[in-house]
Amino acid sequence: MSGRVPAPLAERLDANLGDARLVASNGDVDRAWMLLEEAHVLSQPWAWPHVRVHLAMLALGWRLRDCTEVVGQALRVLVAGPGSLTGRYPEGNTGRAAEPATRTMPVPDHLRELLELRRG
Repeated sequence: MSGRVPAPLAERLDANLGDARLVASNGDVDRAWMLLEEAHVLSQPWAWPHVRVHLAMLALGWRLRDCTEVVGQALRVLVAGPGSLTGRYPEGNTGRAAEPATRTMPVPDHLRELLELRRG
C-alpha cells in the first residue's frame, strides 16, 4: 500500500515494538510475541512497517535460539515488503513461523478499528 501510515496506527506500531523489546528483556516472552503479533496485523498494508515487524520477530527468535522462528522470519522478511506493495498479504495473519504465511485469520475488533483509519 502506498501512502503514510496514519499517525494513531504508527504510534501503536512503535509502542508495540518498543514494549515487546522491553518485556522480552524482562523475561516475558509470551507477552513480547503477543505485542509483535498485534504489530504484524497492523503493519501488513505498508511495506516498511511490515518488514520492520518481521525483523523484530527475527531478532526475538534469534535471541531465544528458536531455529524454526529464525528460518520462518528470515523468509518472511524477504516477502513481506513485496506482499504489502502488491496488496497480497493474508489479512489478520499473526506473522509467526508456526502459522502458514498465506493463512488469512480474523482481525481482532480492537485492531480492526485502527486499520479502518487507513480508509478514512
